[in-house]
Amino acid sequence: MEARATAVVETEIVEPVDLTGPDGRLNPAAVGWTRVPLHRTDRIGRGWYGRGRNKRWEYWALTTPTHVVALTVSDIDYAGVNSVWALDRTSGEEIAVEALGLLGRGTVLPGTLGSGPAHARARGLAIDVEEVAGGTRLRCRTDRVEVDVLAHRPEGHECLGVVVPWSDRLFQYTVKDVARPATGRIVVDGVALELPAGESWATLDHGRGRWPYASDWNWGAGSGRCEGRAIGVQVGGRWTDGTGSVENALLVDGRLTKISEELVWAYDPGDWRRPWRVTGETVDLTFSPEHVREATTNLGVISSHTHQAFGGWTGWVRGEGGDRVRVADVFGWAEEVRQRW
Repeated sequence: MEARATAVVETEIVEPVDLTGPDGRLNPAAVGWTRVPLHRTDRIGRGWYGRGRNKRWEYWALTTPTHVVALTVSDIDYAGVNSVWALDRTSGEEIAVEALGLLGRGTVLPGTLGSGPAHARARGLAIDVEEVAGGTRLRCRTDRVEVDVLAHRPEGHECLGVVVPWSDRLFQYTVKDVARPATGRIVVDGVALELPAGESWATLDHGRGRWPYASDWNWGAGSGRCEGRAIGVQVGGRWTDGTGSVENALLVDGRLTKISEELVWAYDPGDWRRPWRVTGETVDLTFSPEHVREATTNLGVISSHTHQAFGGWTGWVRGEGGDRVRVADVFGWAEEVRQRW
């Protein structure tokens, strides 16, 4: 039977709210979505409640006409998993530096988004994420890659926050912040590259929650300009199915339109370079890959298999006023991840 998109009914949250109650379980009033971060998540990862299931991370991706750089600072309760990954879009060369710290050693994360810095320290790797005037400063240093970039937060810029409830014990709060203008520089193998203003973007995936051991997901994001407007694409699937929450949205010049549908993802796992389709009643997008990253981790209790394709999004999304917003060659990625953690 052909898969079909499914509409869901979601609640917009407009006041600050605690993600969990004093007992550590999900606060029912926290389930919904936001245009700006409003959830307080300080109890995730503290104390013994949910021990082993707590997952916290900051993932930042920088996209430029010539390079992609991704920084990960994460603590998955029994380990800190931190990394710097870079792609030369012209040559296709990848650089990957990963560090695993037992029980989160070397990893510092704020309890709530924006309440403090995130840091990772390990042999051969240093990452710093700090809120500063006008945005977020991203820095990293490895033997081959250095970053010092400001992810600007323009006045009135919105982002998607969503709480996904599997149960009152297992749940996830995610913030997907796309189309943040980026300036600064990256250094790859000693060659400094200034980020071209207006063509460079930062995307945040912020996560705080308690996950089941086995999880699979799709995620797609893109940032760029189309017909004079800044466009941000954010789509996801599989991990949210059946929860009543979805992580789909469109950003136009910093204004967010929530897409309340379980979208249909269609792609060929036998050929990741073939076009991907993401469709629904309000979305018709085609993703055309130019590079595919494959990453496998098998560390016993922790294992993952990732196919992440980089390329361009084209199609349309129904915007806030009901009109179709054209999306043309907006650069980003689409991925399939199978995770055991």
